[in-house]
Amino acid sequence: MAKSMTEKKFYSPLKIGLLIVSLAYFLFTFHAMFTLQWIGEWDRLGGGGFSQTILVEDINATIGLVFRFAASIIALGAIVYYFVKKGLSAPSATKIFRWILVFEAIYWMGLIATGAYSVYGFARFFGGRSIASNLTSLTSSVIPDLVESIVLPIALFVTAYKLSPNKPMKGAIKWGLITGTIYVLVFWLINGSIWVSTINQKGFEYLTTFPEHFLSFDLTRIGLFALLLFTAYFTKKSVGTETLEKLKLRAFGAIILALGLYFLWNYLTWIFFATDATWSNWYAWFLGHNMDLWLLSLPLVGLPLLFERKASD
Repeated sequence: MAKSMTEKKFYSPLKIGLLIVSLAYFLFTFHAMFTLQWIGEWDRLGGGGFSQTILVEDINATIGLVFRFAASIIALGAIVYYFVKKGLSAPSATKIFRWILVFEAIYWMGLIATGAYSVYGFARFFGGRSIASNLTSLTSSVIPDLVESIVLPIALFVTAYKLSPNKPMKGAIKWGLITGTIYVLVFWLINGSIWVSTINQKGFEYLTTFPEHFLSFDLTRIGLFALLLFTAYFTKKSVGTETLEKLKLRAFGAIILALGLYFLWNYLTWIFFATDATWSNWYAWFLGHNMDLWLLSLPLVGLPLLFERKASD
């Protein structure tokens, strides 16, 4: 009876949620890693400068994806080991998480070629375009690409450096919160840019004809922005936290839950409301080219955190 109670206590909803999220992280990355239709895409486009751009971007992104795939293997392997052995030492967990952060940073650096081409294209055509066109290019391409390929990797590297068994947790918590805020910023910028492309392609009628699209559009431009502001506020209020036990996990859980529900909603709208007329750049990129779609599993971690009163072991 005592053994049964101990096992029940060990298998908490939060731990099971972390296992499922790690599995989703691995499976989505595994699928992306071995979906090889992109090979030869540059030749199918008929050659020229644009094909060369696609070649360079695809190769750089694939190199980065290899490192995320390694990170997903490490993450899944670590949590399976934790469940099998009923525990994992703090120094080992710290080392594992540092490698995951480093590999994740390298993955995002794989998009630096896209950022470089965005800057080059913006500078090349700057003088021959209207102010409105330049602003659109800046906000929908240049800024999102540079933030995700330069700013985010730097934050991840700093967080990995600060995370050490021999250093106070205060620095790691601070930079972990900053990095999390930048992640939300990246998702807001990137998904917002996809909606700009979609509206340019389909017009505003695409939103008014399909209510679920209007809601997805508002959840992106307003909902994600509100989440970004709340995350930044939470980060500002929590940067001085010295230990995980003192971190307000309910607020942290609310952020994770909201972010996960955003990805889950947009995935489910395709499943439940899709027709031939609904296909667009939005679904092409969100479903077909989204390496972060695994985040739809985050509610399984965010929801238990809402009821956590102290840091889990």
